Amino acid sequence: MKSSTRSEIAILEEVKSLAVEYYQLTGKPLGVTGEIAEMEAARLLDLELAEARTPGFDAYRTTTDRKEKIQIKGRWKNDGASWGRVSKINTDQEFDAVQLVLLQGNYEVFEIWEATRDDIIERLNAPGSKARNERRSMGVSQFKSIADLVWPCHAL
Repeated sequence: MKSSTRSEIAILEEVKSLAVEYYQLTGKPLGVTGEIAEMEAARLLDLELAEARTPGFDAYRTTTDRKEKIQIKGRWKNDGASWGRVSKINTDQEFDAVQLVLLQGNYEVFEIWEATRDDIIERLNAPGSKARNERRSMGVSQFKSIADLVWPCHAL
């Protein structure tokens, strides 16, 4: 990710604050969790965000031998709530891994988990769940069971 300017960081913090305030007033999420998750994953894991609306992935991770394509999902929970389900994972497009950014409270990053494309597809295709098989979605706990914790790093 390009280094964030002070204004990008300030805007992100303001969006987080407004999202919390909106939830407190209406009981509904503002709908910015995905964008916050993408920005935070890029900032914390040194990813380069892809152009908006790029099919199949949200960011690049440059390694010594290639540029990996990362799909980023975000989940926010208020105190006491469960994490729920990961939104639809688009397996029809090209990507190397999926990162799940878990946010809580004031949309602060709690954890980031990463699963490979092969592990994602295997879990989504496993028999027994209409939500997994047809909607291409799984519970956060299911995602975590096939993923590695990548942030915070000290928790590895």
